[in-house]
Amino acid sequence: MAGARLIQSLNLLLCTLLLLKTEGFNVGITYVQNAVAKGAVCLDGSPPAYHWDKGVGAGINNWLVHVEGGGWCNNVTTCLSRKTTRLGSSKLMDTEIAFSGILSKYQKFNPDFYNWNRIKVRYCDGASFTGDVEAVNPATNLHFRGARVWLAVIEDLLAKGMRSAENAILSGCSAGGLTSILHCDSFRALVPIGAKVKCLSDAGYFINTRDVSGAQHIEGFYSEVVATHNSAKNLPLSCTSKLRPGLCFFPQYVAPQIQTPIFFVNAAYDSWQIKNILAPGVADPHGHWHSCKLDINNCSPGQIQTMQEFRLQFLSAVNGLRTSSSKGLFIDSCYAHCQTEMQETWLRTDSPLLDRTTIAKAVGDWFYDRSSFQKIDCPYPCNPTCHNRVFDPQEHPNI
Repeated sequence: MAGARLIQSLNLLLCTLLLLKTEGFNVGITYVQNAVAKGAVCLDGSPPAYHWDKGVGAGINNWLVHVEGGGWCNNVTTCLSRKTTRLGSSKLMDTEIAFSGILSKYQKFNPDFYNWNRIKVRYCDGASFTGDVEAVNPATNLHFRGARVWLAVIEDLLAKGMRSAENAILSGCSAGGLTSILHCDSFRALVPIGAKVKCLSDAGYFINTRDVSGAQHIEGFYSEVVATHNSAKNLPLSCTSKLRPGLCFFPQYVAPQIQTPIFFVNAAYDSWQIKNILAPGVADPHGHWHSCKLDINNCSPGQIQTMQEFRLQFLSAVNGLRTSSSKGLFIDSCYAHCQTEMQETWLRTDSPLLDRTTIAKAVGDWFYDRSSFQKIDCPYPCNPTCHNRVFDPQEHPNI
């Protein structure tokens, strides 16, 4: 009996490993060495980098440029901390990373984009590729050059074939999702005129709201990011001509003016925003929200009510997008953050659904103009298909 159970367990382990092997695959790193001469470098002065799995067959002239996430740094101290990690130095990045979800090369798991050129741009500037400070303080050796990195990476991809693009998407997750919003129209301007170009933001729609203490924590934080990196000149002029630059880091003040078609995938109870915008540690000194932020099942009725109010503020912030047929929305009621890179939430038999539609199908139909998609979920906990995040208790907020 024990032997039979062992064989059953080994078979289950083998099936799990085979599933992981078929769902994801590793892609090597490419360093943009010639960017260094242009001053287009990571926080520590190292060259930019990306991972590229080349397109095949009918997808050879189609390009998906997906930007990595990872928060932001708002002053010299926090940027120095990033400089010694993969988020500030290409020297510390893994030379291979796994591609899955929207980056998958398997038709079964990514039917609309599997044979495209799929690129993951590594994030190493700390300001969603918007900063550009000429001077480098020798005491810190910090380089605030995100806008130059962005341009250098796109120019490198254009030289390697994107100049012949027939279809192109700029996408990203989290801080990379914000990058895809802030750079959407400039990406369209850099790609050949005849190409079909659209953008996709996954978990990048960070909203300007007060935290549980009543403070405008995130607004102050974003203003510091923009000031530290000298980002103002690289934010959309349609926003900075009317509002303070720090506010133009928030999608709600930028997105309505974006001319290029763009799709927003976001959880209305975005776990990063709940943890870092609604209830950051600084607003919760006694840790009342700690357990709730780790697992939504631990939240008290009062905390759930506060999160329902946050959802309403989030929906108010995206409401203006619904009047544009070129803008897509997949706003589910999951406690999640970044749903396009992970196979389980992008496209699998148990993936989250809105109107009986997976994220992969909604995005694919929208890109290819098969059908539009603007759906907003009912309030938590109404959606049984959600994959709600459960976090490690050791994990600390980013801001």
